[in-house]
Amino acid sequence: MAVVHGSWAKVDQKGTGPGRRSSHAITILGQKVYVFGGEFLPRVPVDNKLYVFDLETQSWSVAEASGDTPPPRVGVTMAVVGDTIYVFGGRDGEHNELNELYSFDTKINKWALISKDDVGPPHRSYHSTTADDQHVYIFGGCGVAGRLNDLWAFDVVDSKWEKFPSPGENCKGRGGPGLVVAQGKIWVVYGFAGEEVDDVHSFDLAHKTWAQVETSGQKPTARSVFSIVSYGKHIIIYGGEIDPSDLGHMGAGKFSSEVYALDTETLAWQKLEDGADLGGHPGPRGWCAFSAAWRGGQEGLLVYGGNSPSNDRLDDIFFFSIGQN
Repeated sequence: MAVVHGSWAKVDQKGTGPGRRSSHAITILGQKVYVFGGEFLPRVPVDNKLYVFDLETQSWSVAEASGDTPPPRVGVTMAVVGDTIYVFGGRDGEHNELNELYSFDTKINKWALISKDDVGPPHRSYHSTTADDQHVYIFGGCGVAGRLNDLWAFDVVDSKWEKFPSPGENCKGRGGPGLVVAQGKIWVVYGFAGEEVDDVHSFDLAHKTWAQVETSGQKPTARSVFSIVSYGKHIIIYGGEIDPSDLGHMGAGKFSSEVYALDTETLAWQKLEDGADLGGHPGPRGWCAFSAAWRGGQEGLLVYGGNSPSNDRLDDIFFFSIGQN
C-alpha cells in the first residue's frame, strides 16, 4: 500500500503583496499565484486588486487589469480552467451575499462578467469551488436564507450553468466545506452546518448520483474552512477550524495544524508526518487561501495567509510538498 508523506517549507516573498488577510482566494496557473478578495478586519473587504506572486522569482506584483473588475468581497472562491481564472460569489461590505461569475483572461489581463442574479447558483459566500478541464464546480456555502448543500457546474466551453441533483438531507447545508475532483467524482468533505461536521459525500459525475462515504483509519476531527487538494487517488487536507469562536466570525476559534490524507479507493484516512519538528511549519490556522501547486519539481499544496488562534490575520506563504512510497 502506498503511504503518502510530505513536508512544509516557508516561501520567501519580495515586493508588496496583498498583506495580511483571511477569507480570500488564490488559484495557480503555471508558476503564477493569483490572489483576490479577503478581509483584514472581520467582515470588511480589503480591496479588489488582483495580486500576482511569481513562484520562480518569489516576487509580488499587481495585475494591470481591464474590463469589469469584481467589487471587493470576502468568502469568495477562484478556480482556473485553461488560461482563464473564474471568480464566484462572496459577500460585499454591506454583508450581502453575491452570485456573480467573473472570468479573468490571463493572456490579455481582462475581467468579464459572465453571469449574475437569476442565472446560475443562488447568492452565497464561504462556499467551495473546484474545477476539471472543462467545468467549474460550486458547492454549498452561506446563502441568503441559511446554509446550502447544492452542487452546480459551469461549462466553460458552452458558457452554461447546470444544477446537479440534490444530495438530500444526509448532507446538511454547510459553509467552509472541502471540495475536490478525484477519481471521476466530486468529493464534499466536512464543513460547518451549525456545528463542525465530519461527514464525507461523493457525487459520481458519470451517473449523476450521490453517496455518503463511510471512512475509516486515522480520521480527522470535525472541521471547516480548511485547505484541501487532490493528489492522485488521495485527498489532502490541512488545518481548519475545529471549534468555532463564541464571537462567531468576529473571533478566532480553535484551529488545527495537522495534515491528513484520504484514500478515495480504500476510504481510509492517514495522518501525515509533516516535518513539524524541522521548522518552516504554518502552524494552526483556518480561513486561508490555498491551491494545488508545482514547485521545484514537486507537487503539493500552497497556503497563503488566513486567520490565527490569536485572531490576527496572516500574510505568509507555505508549500507542502507531497510524495508517496
